[in-house]
Amino acid sequence: MDNIKIVDEGVKEITSMLKDFYGNDGKTAFIFTSDHGMTDWGFHGAGHPSETCTPFVTWGAGIKYPQKVSAQKFDDTYLEEWKLENWKRQDVNQADIAPLMACLIGVPFPLNSVGILPVDILNSTDLFKAESMFTNAVQILEQFKVKMTQKKEATLPFLFTPFKLLSDSKQMNILRKARSYIKQKKYDEAVSLCKELINLSLKGLSYYHTYDRFFLAFNVVLGFVGWISYASLLIIKSHCNLTRSVGKEVKKPSHLLPCCFVAIGILVALFLLVQACPWTYYVYCLLPLPIWCAFLREFPVLQGFVTLLLTFPPSRFVGYLLLFILGVEVLVLSFFYRYMLTAGLIVFAGWPFITPLWTRAKSTSLSWIFFCLLLAVFPLMPVVGRKPDIFLVMGAGLLVLLLSLFVVTSVIKRKDSFVNEELVLHLLQMVSMVLSMCVVYGTHKSLLKKQGLPLLNQIASWMILASSFVMPLLSPLILFDRLFSILLSSMSTYLLLSTGYEALFPLVLSCLMFVWIHMEQETLQQSGISCKQKVSSIQFAYNTDITQLRDLYLDDLRRAFFLVFFLVTAFFGTGNIASVNSFDLASVYCFLTVFSPYMMGALMMWKILIPFVLVMCAFEAVQLTTQLSSKSLFLMVVITSDIMALVRYYWIFNINKIEKLSTELTK
Repeated sequence: MDNIKIVDEGVKEITSMLKDFYGNDGKTAFIFTSDHGMTDWGFHGAGHPSETCTPFVTWGAGIKYPQKVSAQKFDDTYLEEWKLENWKRQDVNQADIAPLMACLIGVPFPLNSVGILPVDILNSTDLFKAESMFTNAVQILEQFKVKMTQKKEATLPFLFTPFKLLSDSKQMNILRKARSYIKQKKYDEAVSLCKELINLSLKGLSYYHTYDRFFLAFNVVLGFVGWISYASLLIIKSHCNLTRSVGKEVKKPSHLLPCCFVAIGILVALFLLVQACPWTYYVYCLLPLPIWCAFLREFPVLQGFVTLLLTFPPSRFVGYLLLFILGVEVLVLSFFYRYMLTAGLIVFAGWPFITPLWTRAKSTSLSWIFFCLLLAVFPLMPVVGRKPDIFLVMGAGLLVLLLSLFVVTSVIKRKDSFVNEELVLHLLQMVSMVLSMCVVYGTHKSLLKKQGLPLLNQIASWMILASSFVMPLLSPLILFDRLFSILLSSMSTYLLLSTGYEALFPLVLSCLMFVWIHMEQETLQQSGISCKQKVSSIQFAYNTDITQLRDLYLDDLRRAFFLVFFLVTAFFGTGNIASVNSFDLASVYCFLTVFSPYMMGALMMWKILIPFVLVMCAFEAVQLTTQLSSKSLFLMVVITSDIMALVRYYWIFNINKIEKLSTELTK
């Protein structure tokens, strides 16, 4: 509000200065606008209406006076907030401001402007309005003609498809008719006809601008599908024992296939060269060729897999396929609607009920259900940073300390001697946690009193951050000991970067990760796979013997999907990391209060990465307990992510159709 007052005073000063300089001759036009909006908390860059809507106020010479109206239909509440319900409001696009300014000062419209002159706000004669709109239509039509000529010259004649809605004859007819209306003083009809021509020209510009969209999209999809197919084949080849049956049949590789793909590549390159395409087109079109060549060279393995797949019950196969597609759709939707993560976690909570886990490991299953449902609450919460709550941060610290006391007690019972290196490390990390809580509380109180960041608090914060990278390396290599040490070190830093409920998020996520490791171990035992080691004795330094790697199961695809889902949850569980609006500068006030964009950005980035690190460490533990190669699990994660990317790409490719459908559904 203070900034608004300052800007308002600045506008008053500028207008007074200009009026005085020109002797109040009444020939000055004023336009007040901005390049973007802003949220109440001082950020912009996302898609919220308060950021994408900008003010547009114009007055002075050549502008109509405000007009009173009885009612107006707008979906927002701007008129009510500013008490302007009875004054006519006319919205424009930002591009429309350029032709308006050109019209007001009497200069030609900018060459590449795609704005439409808002004639309804001009205080001028109808003839002037009609002539201005006619000039605006001719200016945009010329852009359409230039774009069409450029595309026609760069495309082979038999492949060129012109924009059918605006042929040469139709252009001439509209221009001739509009000029005739102006001569007959039918100005309203002339303006309407010019707007029609402008809209057709803009559609034509968009048509030629996206002329190669389908061609490029086909190649992009071809590359994605090829890579997904080849990655899937690598997993099948490594784990399904298909190479034994086909290995004897293939004596030596044939050179016919590579030669064919080389010939295709030369033809494609020549085709692009003739059309003078940019170098990026070569990347899009040529990249799929080596991928598909590598895929088709493994055709015998593909034959064996198809034969094996035919023995699988069709209903079961279709069921698993539909379930996987539904899961991918939920993941994609979660990028736009965070509550989809809640829906997914609720479904995850029901996992034990459809497997023998509920009867065989009831306590572990109950823990899984509890933490899934608890984590499902976070995506329903408002985005972090709006309303700081220091008590939630302190509460998260107390919960971590209670969990640490439980672990320390178990360490004392497990070891023969009361004092040992592991116990000392846990105690040091607990002290670091207490220190973090004190720093957070002290800094909060100091800032409330307008006393700034205390130097001791700042030094302590940086020391805690530095020690969080070293402490886990000193912990034992036993799986759970190392994971818990990572959690303690991460939480001590995360508390310093928290302002509210998000401080609880890594703790709940980590608890779910610990339970997940146990659940996967139980699932492995039920599958009849021998487990050489118990979870409590597995070490991170354990080297997986490649020759002892087991075959692939459907559960392994589920594990990869779980990882992708938990990673998305880690990123979007407490906000939208793709937007600067998810961050509040108060998050870094324990480290610095003087504005430093790079340092603040680095600290915020580390805050984002902490949940990601916790999930990845848990997944490494899952990989060790399930005795599957990390390469295969990673490839399954990549395949899942690429399928998500394809779905997102389809949405972007058809964004106009989706927006139109959404509008119709809303109506």
